Amino acid sequence: MIEKVFTVKGVPKPQASYSMYTRSGDFLFIAGQVPVDTDTGQIPSSFADQLRLVLDHIRNILESAGSSMDEVLKMTVFLKDRAYRTEYDEIFRAYFKKGFPARSTVVASLMKEEFLVEIEAIASVSP
Repeated sequence: MIEKVFTVKGVPKPQASYSMYTRSGDFLFIAGQVPVDTDTGQIPSSFADQLRLVLDHIRNILESAGSSMDEVLKMTVFLKDRAYRTEYDEIFRAYFKKGFPARSTVVASLMKEEFLVEIEAIASVSP
């Protein structure tokens, strides 16, 4: 059975035609998350604040689906500039206490000029 979830409380609603996540069996496929504050609609100006916000969105999605950051298998991280690489790795470490997921990092032009980071993830979820 495949479940497609369009919205999750505390996470910005998609602005295009895609699901927030798709669940198939014991796997969650989380769409790219961007740094928009759901309370204010604002985009933080600092890279660190944007990254933490995106990782918090991912954590909220995982928890809403019965999973956790510990069950993330793979992340693809899109950075606006490779200059953020060191700061990104330091902050990233704080979110994973039981080992790190597989990860790819791509320097890319993102959907809004203000976005400095976007992350998509694949995670397992216990039945």
